Amino acid sequence: MTRDHATAHQRIDLDSAVALRLLGSVSLGRIVFTRQALPAIRPVHHVLDHGDIVFRTHEGAALTSHAEEALGTGVVVAYEADDIEPASHLGWSVVVTGYARLVTDPAELDRVRGLLQPWMPAEGMDQAVRIRPELVFGVLLAEADDMPPPL
Repeated sequence: MTRDHATAHQRIDLDSAVALRLLGSVSLGRIVFTRQALPAIRPVHHVLDHGDIVFRTHEGAALTSHAEEALGTGVVVAYEADDIEPASHLGWSVVVTGYARLVTDPAELDRVRGLLQPWMPAEGMDQAVRIRPELVFGVLLAEADDMPPPL
């Protein structure tokens, strides 16, 4: 647990299981990947599936192309989701780093399509990407009075 004495807020580092559970409680996140040697960020609608982050995308999307090229190993990405109240700045944020791979098995792809309806019209959203978390970092921002005393 890290305490920030400069404000009335306190910061708690979360273990990976709690962080992933929080990430799974929201449906919007941001995928961070490399495009032409520069960072690129895209908002996506996701679900947590057996501990992996899964989202749908369309063929020809920048990340889809990179993941397709690195079919065996996948491509290194970061994924971030949060729920922070704008006025109070209280809430949580989770960042996951791992390998993104295209879902290529037809039966698995059909199953994922059933789990996750895109927020845009589904036309062309025929691909799915699965991120297996390797590193998980989560932080909870809470009122100082809500915090338990240090052990």
